[in-house]
Amino acid sequence: MGDRRAPDFEHLSPELQALARRIEEIALARKGDEIALLELLRLLEQIHGYIREGWFQEALPTNRQHLYALLREIETKGGWPHIKRMQLRSLLAYLMEQQGGG
Repeated sequence: MGDRRAPDFEHLSPELQALARRIEEIALARKGDEIALLELLRLLEQIHGYIREGWFQEALPTNRQHLYALLREIETKGGWPHIKRMQLRSLLAYLMEQQGGG
């Protein structure tokens, strides 16, 4: 289902590193339980939307200099944050491959 790389937490603040490691621990504790992992993914998506639609939108730049700084940050440090959803077609192809039917 694609190459999985371990996330790099080193560039984060200590507070966010601790949060990221805790989320990773929670996911590992649910390893092999697709329903529990789906629940975690749904929660992360909800939190993402809550932050984006509230505090982030309120914090958007109101002048050109700040807008430029934000765009430079996005350009140089990894783009726009996005929670990618698995397409049903990809999931089905993966399941067929696992069963030897692909």
